[in-house]
Amino acid sequence: MKNKTLKRDKVNIITLGCSKNMVDSEVLSGQLLAAEVDVVHESGKRDHNIVIVNTCGFIDKAKEESVNTILQQVALKQRGKLDKVYVTGCLSQRYRDDLEQSIPEVDAWFGTMEMPLLLKKFEADYKSELIGERLLATPQHYAYVKIAEGCNRTCAFCAIPLMRGVHTSRSIDDIVREAETLAKRGVKEIMLIAQELTYYGLDLYKKRMLPDLMKRLSDVPGIEWIRLHYAYPHKFPMEILDVMKERSNICNYLDMPLQHAADAMLKAMRRQITRIEMEELLQNVREAVPGICLRTTLIAGFPGETLDDVEELKTFLEKQRFDRVGVFTYSHEEATPAYGLMDAIPAEEKQRRAEDIMAVQQEISYEKNQEKVGHTFKVLIDKREAGRWLGRTEFDSVEVDNEVIIQTDQRLQVGSFYKVQITRAYDYDLEGILVN
Repeated sequence: MKNKTLKRDKVNIITLGCSKNMVDSEVLSGQLLAAEVDVVHESGKRDHNIVIVNTCGFIDKAKEESVNTILQQVALKQRGKLDKVYVTGCLSQRYRDDLEQSIPEVDAWFGTMEMPLLLKKFEADYKSELIGERLLATPQHYAYVKIAEGCNRTCAFCAIPLMRGVHTSRSIDDIVREAETLAKRGVKEIMLIAQELTYYGLDLYKKRMLPDLMKRLSDVPGIEWIRLHYAYPHKFPMEILDVMKERSNICNYLDMPLQHAADAMLKAMRRQITRIEMEELLQNVREAVPGICLRTTLIAGFPGETLDDVEELKTFLEKQRFDRVGVFTYSHEEATPAYGLMDAIPAEEKQRRAEDIMAVQQEISYEKNQEKVGHTFKVLIDKREAGRWLGRTEFDSVEVDNEVIIQTDQRLQVGSFYKVQITRAYDYDLEGILVN
């Protein structure tokens, strides 16, 4: 008589939201693998019996996507396609009580800081020594590195502190060890992320330590590009730029979300900075690192925003000529300081304003890209798609910035660098040819 064998659990992790969530899912994957649990990320094979949905709760559209994803997985469970559905991440952290009532079919809910509890569902213990042992959801040649969790700022529109807590820096030694582990696995580019990079170290070392961290990471063998995301403009530590200029493997790239340019809006948003101060900062940044690529994000339709405010923002863009800009429409989030304000601007008008602002930036982007024609850049190859090779320069981050399209019969190596001369330019992409 044959003994009945139990089918081994296999977990599929679905990640929604930002790169910080992606890192959490990668770390969770590494922990599960260490506990000998089979795990995949966003698999379409349907050969798994457990799903973990890592949710986003930042704005309305993200919350809607998270809820719909949970419901889709619950429906699969009800049809016998899944044994368990677990939910973690920001939406779960913020709305757990309500979600437990409305979607009781979910087997368990976990907050953003409850990975050890989630692992207990698999009879696994969180192993802090597994630094850098992540199942990368990105291509193997680049990775996000989260240097801190949470935020101490009180921006009126932002719910991140409600979901992620106060700013908590990781130690420099831990981050460097993680980078070393990633480099040994073939990672060439690391993108430093946090809710606010520039606050790094104040809690742990009692001073801003991002410049010191950058130096240590720059010394890691195999890391050819280091990219900075999410720098807060207020009390910006200019020492960052000294290190950027000094170290060749730190990209001349800075992502600094400014959110608006009209003083009335900056004050209402609690941004702790004025337009004049922002303009002085941007001038100083450009003088410190000539040719630096500046990316920013803006909000359209914040409560009380007037058409004059929008025109001031457009004028600001025309003057500053950012290399990269993203525009979001305001989302009225419960328990944020702005929630007490009247959200009187219709969604259609918010969208119209956002598109109006982006139209200004689109022209700027086209003009700046045209300036690159004829110049040669070091390009990192990300993938082959539709018969073309796609890569990026040091001035372009993953997914949000320009891609370089390379037409060649030569077989290129994904994750390798090539010299590419730009031959054509568009609003948001470039075309080029290989050069020796």
